[in-house]
Amino acid sequence: MPETHHPIALRASDVPVRAQRSIYPEPFASMMAGRDKRQLGEAFGLANFGVNLTTLAPGAMSALRHAHSRQDEFVYILEGEATLVTDAGATSLTPGMCAGFRAGTGDAHQLKNQTDAPVVYLEIGDRSPGDQPVWPDVDLQLLDVGGKRVFAHRDGRLY
Repeated sequence: MPETHHPIALRASDVPVRAQRSIYPEPFASMMAGRDKRQLGEAFGLANFGVNLTTLAPGAMSALRHAHSRQDEFVYILEGEATLVTDAGATSLTPGMCAGFRAGTGDAHQLKNQTDAPVVYLEIGDRSPGDQPVWPDVDLQLLDVGGKRVFAHRDGRLY
């Protein structure tokens, strides 16, 4: 197999916005409108963890509120003011602030942009096999069906 060549360095803004805006099924995918991700880790061929430069337009959210069983996540705010929503409530995050989400705690999280200006942040997450996210606020789960991960309702019906 030929080796893929990746850049030594690049300007993050030169990495194209991810074409697929969301992996969620409808009606949840459309809730991610206003979120742009630039997959910086992918640009370098990173396999063990992901790094995204994410922009949230006013009124946008990072994801459905979720928690991971095996994947640690970390965010670092570069521009704007994000509202971090966890089981403990809402916390304002401003440039230079960061937050980490340890796998297996069950503490669900998401970022929201409740301001009139864009929010720009780095998000970093590992790619631990067997991770099982949960979404406590919506009728959604991730199942393994024939070796393929698919979204389903909590009662098992596929989306």
